[in-house]
Amino acid sequence: MIKRKLFSDYTISIIIANTIAFIVFYILVQLKPDETISMLALQPAAIIAGKHLWTFLTSMFMHANLTHLIVNMISLLFIGSFVEKLIGKKRFIIFYFIAGIFAGLFFVSISYFFNSDMHTFAVGASGAIFGLGGLLMILTPKIKVYVMFLIPMQLWIGILVLLFGMWIISTATGLPIGNTAHLGGLVMGVCYGFYLRRKFPRKTAMIEKYFSQ
Repeated sequence: MIKRKLFSDYTISIIIANTIAFIVFYILVQLKPDETISMLALQPAAIIAGKHLWTFLTSMFMHANLTHLIVNMISLLFIGSFVEKLIGKKRFIIFYFIAGIFAGLFFVSISYFFNSDMHTFAVGASGAIFGLGGLLMILTPKIKVYVMFLIPMQLWIGILVLLFGMWIISTATGLPIGNTAHLGGLVMGVCYGFYLRRKFPRKTAMIEKYFSQ
């Protein structure tokens, strides 16, 4: 009964899948580092050449290190669980993967257009997570969140502060953060949010009003 209830929550299932994938990929990287990374991580140069197209999906389940995994999974636990209850399980799981794949496409497109990061490998679930955040920016923009668990602000402001804050930090320090992938996920989330508001105006208005109190 407990097992059935646990896996009925898609957010928890995704977190478990990411954790298992991290362990498996970590072992594979120790055995064959270059081959494993090139076959599973998203690289613009390979995609433009028509190679390793499956990495749009596999890269969503890879993480650079344990800290990367933990931060993403904690974010997914809070944001994903809320979105799943808000829009329903079926819409949630479909949108999660669409947002993640679009984030990858956006990353590759920007890299190709500006001829930068072409040989950089991108991994992580954060593109999809920012997609969920972008959706909440439209559906529940005024709900209070705590950025870095300390600073209270409205959700739509918090998401933008987090996005551009990470961009500034990565630019200043040279940290390899997938900022364009995050932006791509966010854009997809915002677009889907506006789609839902247009298709279900009364329901989305009620949701926004309820979480604005």
